[in-house]
Amino acid sequence: MSQEKVDRYKQEKANRKKIMHKQRMMGILRKCVLSLAGLALIAWLGFSAYDMYESGKERVVAEADYTSVTDYMNSLAADTAE
Repeated sequence: MSQEKVDRYKQEKANRKKIMHKQRMMGILRKCVLSLAGLALIAWLGFSAYDMYESGKERVVAEADYTSVTDYMNSLAADTAE
């Protein structure tokens, strides 16, 4: 081995703990990011399925009788016209 390779090996050996720690942290970070992406995908799929289920249901329609309001508004308009 040349002296350059020997020096590089010694440098790597001296920093091995630091390198291993950095690799371990990057692995953990990668797993966390992938887990979050997976959870977001599962949540999105669940929300979409729930939305499709709810859109298939029949909605309750309420009817309101506004004739009394219309009569009141007409009486106000008649009072201002006089």
